[in-house]
Parts: sequence; C-alpha cells; structure tokens
Amino acid sequence: MNPKFHLSLDVASLEDSVRFYSALLNAPPTKHKPGYAKFDLANPPINLAMQEKTHCCLQGLSHMGLRVQTAEEIQLIKKRLEDAGYKTLDETNTTCCYALQDKFWVSDPSGYRWEVYILKADTEHENDVTVMPKTCCA
Repeated sequence: MNPKFHLSLDVASLEDSVRFYSALLNAPPTKHKPGYAKFDLANPPINLAMQEKTHCCLQGLSHMGLRVQTAEEIQLIKKRLEDAGYKTLDETNTTCCYALQDKFWVSDPSGYRWEVYILKADTEHENDVTVMPKTCCA
C-alpha cells in the first residue's frame, strides 16, 4: 500500500491560487475546471485540490484524505478505524471534484474531515446528487 496525501482547500480566487501553487510546485494543475483545480503530483507525492468559494465564511481547509489503489485498502483502513471506535460514512460510485470515486468519510476528534478513496475515472461533471458531507460521523 502506497497512499498519496490529499488536501482540499477552499480558496477565494482560484486563478490566484493556481498561479501560486504552480510556482510553488513547479507544475501546472493536472485538472483545471471552472471553480476547481487539482495538482496530482508524483514529486512531491500530493493530491492538492482547490475549489473556489465565495460564501461568507471561507474556512480554508475543506478536508484531507488518502487516495489508495484498491477497494480492499479502503476496507482495511475503514475496519481499523471502526474497530477503534470511529464512525464512518460510505460513498460508492459517487462523482465529486470531476472524478468517479468510492470512498468513506471519517472525522477526527477535533472535527477535521478525512476521506479515504479510490479514483475510478475522471468525469466532466463536478458533482452528482451526492453532497459531500460538511460534518461526518460525529
């Protein structure tokens, strides 16, 4: 298992953020859509997503995650967390961030949201009817 760290940021200006992270990471975004951009890099091994938010209370950190390679890895991590007493929320065949994914959500003791997921395919649609939970599993 070789998971890749995933970080999702709410940003005030997507284009300003794309310029900054392109310079910082020395790479253009691997996906750039209206209101959304992603840097999915091998070096550094990160999956950094950004979505432009204009609501009143920009929080900065949307969520964090681990992208794994197989559904079996998802289940192993999920079982480990549930055995430790944490509640999880499954989402399968969901479209989020222009990608078809299987995942589960879990919140840490401070309320930070984590997703553990596999990328099944890229899509041309940002989201499906499933809405990413703002809070999870409390």
